[in-house]
Amino acid sequence: MAKGTVTNRSAAEPRVRRGYFECRFGQLHVHNAIPPGGGFEEGTPLLCLHQATGSGRVFERFLSLAGRDRSVYAPDLSGFGESDPPSSRPSIADYAAVVGDFLDTMRFRQIDVLGYQTGTLVAAEMAIARPKQIRRVVMVSVPVLNDAERDAFRRGSWLPSEDGSHLMTEWKRTLESYGPGVSLEVRARAFAEKLKSGVHTSWALAAAQQYASRERLALVTQSALVLRPKDDFWEASLRARELLPKARFVDLAEQGNGLFEVAPEVVAEVSREFLRG
Repeated sequence: MAKGTVTNRSAAEPRVRRGYFECRFGQLHVHNAIPPGGGFEEGTPLLCLHQATGSGRVFERFLSLAGRDRSVYAPDLSGFGESDPPSSRPSIADYAAVVGDFLDTMRFRQIDVLGYQTGTLVAAEMAIARPKQIRRVVMVSVPVLNDAERDAFRRGSWLPSEDGSHLMTEWKRTLESYGPGVSLEVRARAFAEKLKSGVHTSWALAAAQQYASRERLALVTQSALVLRPKDDFWEASLRARELLPKARFVDLAEQGNGLFEVAPEVVAEVSREFLRG
């Protein structure tokens, strides 16, 4: 791993830094928080997987909260943030395999996984592939899609246009998605993340659209916590109840899109007891 950059924080706060790891598609960029005690005598490490329109940066504030009592890792999935892209369109299983390369490099005996929106599908696929290594799973906003929602996912994909008209279209979509309760700065950062990812956003959306969520989620055997903010997947997440009958479901009706950017403390508080067990 390349030498990380440490932010200036008090001794009581986790150390937040970044680094690069080798994977099958090149290098994987990972955001990381380490507890003040170093993480060696703390809780099980936590891996956070972002949505299709963002990067590991979406967990920036969450890292500082969850990292107080455990090491937390938030990779940029391949093609997002600062991670190298795949050479061809990947599946959800491909995204999971790349993150699996990181787990193998770190030699984790056990780790908990948190997925956000499309990241929940990657988390599920990792849990299925690594049942002994993945201990617990937190799913935040699960896209168990019906036919109409799959079509919406397809329409949500975009590619650059020569006249730049796609920029205004995507900017309006971002404004509408987050709503008036989210600051313009947060929405602008989300918009910039989408532009940076380019075609890779459409690749991830296509992978999520094609993922057999009903069949695959039913194969997750680990203890699971499902959080339902009132966002684009409010109804879709409810469908996960029949697929994960033993999971604990918590509705976050007062929260919407941009949960980790606006209210990361809500996720940290609700998930802390579950992950401590």
